[in-house]
Amino acid sequence: MNIKSSRRRALALGAALSAAVLTSAAMPAMAAATTPTGTAESYSVKTFAAVGGETKPDDIVRLGDSIYVAFQNGVGSMGEPAANGNTASTVQQYSLDGKPGASWNITGKIDGLGSDAANGRLFVTTNEDGNSSFHTLTPAAGAQAVKDYSYTGLTHGGGTDAISVYQGKILVSGSNPASTSGPAVYQVTLSGSTAALTPVFKDDSSAQLADGAQAKSTTLALTDPDSNIVVPSSSPRFANDFMLDSQADQQLIFADSAASPQLQVLNLNKQVDDTVFASGANQTLWLTDPDHNSVDAVTGNFASGSAVSTVTPKAGANYLASLNLDNGTLTPISGLAAIHPKGLLFTNAG
Repeated sequence: MNIKSSRRRALALGAALSAAVLTSAAMPAMAAATTPTGTAESYSVKTFAAVGGETKPDDIVRLGDSIYVAFQNGVGSMGEPAANGNTASTVQQYSLDGKPGASWNITGKIDGLGSDAANGRLFVTTNEDGNSSFHTLTPAAGAQAVKDYSYTGLTHGGGTDAISVYQGKILVSGSNPASTSGPAVYQVTLSGSTAALTPVFKDDSSAQLADGAQAKSTTLALTDPDSNIVVPSSSPRFANDFMLDSQADQQLIFADSAASPQLQVLNLNKQVDDTVFASGANQTLWLTDPDHNSVDAVTGNFASGSAVSTVTPKAGANYLASLNLDNGTLTPISGLAAIHPKGLLFTNAG
């Protein structure tokens, strides 16, 4: 879930599961309307290497008592084979303490991974730039775990990316648009082997500016719809909204409904991929690190409502930052600078 310039930097670091613990000083994660205080905070980081030959971990979600990670394995953004000829991504299961479980291969490059807790399944999208398709993965279904769907109604000229369940509806980002007038977000309706898409809002929809002193209306011109998430009720701003990241545009779009939404847009001072929100105190921040081919679990004093983002600079490695929801500024979490994050997930330990 990133623009093309930052999609090819993962390193394969081995086959065995390992764990390491790191404690260091960092600025605290911020809620809206706060600034860094410089107070030292301790973070404990447990690092889990890839289980086998899979590489390039990206999206990460929780379903039940397991964490699921999508490894893209070098497959291209339109499903092109990797350099070694591989054409499939891997979804790897981990326990909450990092022990590996089952895994599943799905043809194409997985760029969207969502959790459908009500039905005990995962949602998967492949090939975000084109030739895209939709899949469900039901871990308890054994040999019939993966079901493939073909899209109807995909009209924006690109592919699909991140997935969230919002107000009981499946919403997916319309990635790599051919213009700025197509749907930015679709609702997905599954029937038989078809995933039917209907627009929720468009790349050129009207929105209220959310980072100015006065309310002003603007017309969006989104070029890179990417990650999305549902903002938890703990957030000091935009609580219970659906949030879309338009990565290359340095904008976050907040929708107050899955049907005929009113939109707000927050302009950022840096380009980001995933953004996550702590829904309570003392949660664990899980993340993927494609540069080190690993999955990390970070514990520390993340306050309830904290917003943390993956910053994706045009030059240099990705890094973790605290997001100020009032003005869109991003402050590096310096004590976690050794991590080069991609996918993010806040969750309770058990």
